Amino acid sequence: MVSFLISIVALVLGYLIYGRVIERVFGPDDRQTPALAHPDGVDYIPLPTWKVFMIQFLNIAGTGPIFGAIMGAWFGPASYLWIVFGCIFAGSVHDYISGMMSLRHDGAGLPELVGKYMGKVMRIIMLVFSMLLLLMVGAVFVYSPASILAGIGGNEIMWFVVIFIYYIIATLLPIDKIIGKIYPIFAIALIFMAIGLFVCLLIKMPHIPEVWNIGNMDSWMSAQQSGGTDLLGAKAYMAKYTLFPAMFITIACGAISGFHATQSPLMARCLKSEKLGRPVFYGSMITEGFVALVWAAVSSWFFYSGGWREVLPQDAVNEFLAQVGNTDGKSLIQYFNAPAVVKLVCSSWLGVAGGILAMLGVVAAPITSGDTALRSARLIIADFLKFDQKPIAKRLMIAVPMFAAVLVLLIWQLANPNGFNMLWQYFGWSNQTLSVFTLWTATIFLYKYKKCYWITLIPAIFMTAVSLSFVLLPLFLFI
Repeated sequence: MVSFLISIVALVLGYLIYGRVIERVFGPDDRQTPALAHPDGVDYIPLPTWKVFMIQFLNIAGTGPIFGAIMGAWFGPASYLWIVFGCIFAGSVHDYISGMMSLRHDGAGLPELVGKYMGKVMRIIMLVFSMLLLLMVGAVFVYSPASILAGIGGNEIMWFVVIFIYYIIATLLPIDKIIGKIYPIFAIALIFMAIGLFVCLLIKMPHIPEVWNIGNMDSWMSAQQSGGTDLLGAKAYMAKYTLFPAMFITIACGAISGFHATQSPLMARCLKSEKLGRPVFYGSMITEGFVALVWAAVSSWFFYSGGWREVLPQDAVNEFLAQVGNTDGKSLIQYFNAPAVVKLVCSSWLGVAGGILAMLGVVAAPITSGDTALRSARLIIADFLKFDQKPIAKRLMIAVPMFAAVLVLLIWQLANPNGFNMLWQYFGWSNQTLSVFTLWTATIFLYKYKKCYWITLIPAIFMTAVSLSFVLLPLFLFI
């Protein structure tokens, strides 16, 4: 696990060294924050720093750094490099600058910031684009937890209704009533799960692919064969989804995610000092990178080192092997999706506590991402329409049509057999494209105020190439 352990150290050093460099470039001062300047008891509420950090971490994380890292492990140890370099030099910078820009502009949402520095046309485009993304997040993150809860009791429709009602309540109530009370608990559980798995990795010290194995994974792939049949399925997967740009879209939340720029303004409205920006915005992204690295190592062990054989009972192993040779047989990558890997590993390594934490990870985390996405959507629309959000009536004026739109997406998703997968693909691409808008806006902001704009310009150029390639490459391959 040499590459994995070096990656962990690199993340810590990234926060301590490059995080301070970014902080000095921006230059936080002692000016009054929006939470102190005009508290409204709903969205602008000063909260304890530890709570703001935990809420920000859970808002931006959810299941993203877990599921993305598990699927990204199919690309091999290259995922370590993207998580480390992406997190330190792109994702954390993206989250910090967007959060600090919001602080400097009275807690403004992303479309307002884009409009201020890139013009009115871009403001409208950003408004439409971010709203579509946030509504998709709300719809996508109802489906998977409802399906899992239905396996415990009730049915999917019942859980859809329950989660949807919770969305409405959490979106409308003041941020300190539900989000401020239960989110820190879920965030602590998510961090505890990652630390527990990290300790288990240190104890097991499994032999897993290293960075120097990139481009030479044949021995690892041949180890996962049965009767000459490829069990892993990585070659077939890589033939369809090339490392560039697919890996950079698949692993988003653990490296860089445009969705975060819609969440940072929520916490910018709750901070008591600008100088808390580095631990809250930059620090929460580094913490998310740690979670992603842990799951990248765990899933590398699961897929490439035969870990799946250890966590499955023998009859389940035999059941998988029996279907491999069939016409519609599935490879390891197809057979074990991300939620299945989470449940199997946590239950095996962490026991009963692990099973509970896994349930929180695959059920609570996506729900919390969904409701903060919709809360952010409400505030973005309110900023655009100049609607004061203190009166409940004005909150409802925005929330009712917004929830109606999410309901339409949800019904379409249920009616379409491939609806979830289609929404997830659109979400993945639009998520990274949103980061492009944010990074270019941050670059213009830094340039205008004569600060070192290279810190955002370089990741902006790279992410632009990733997003465009993901759309254009299939067209060229088709031609």
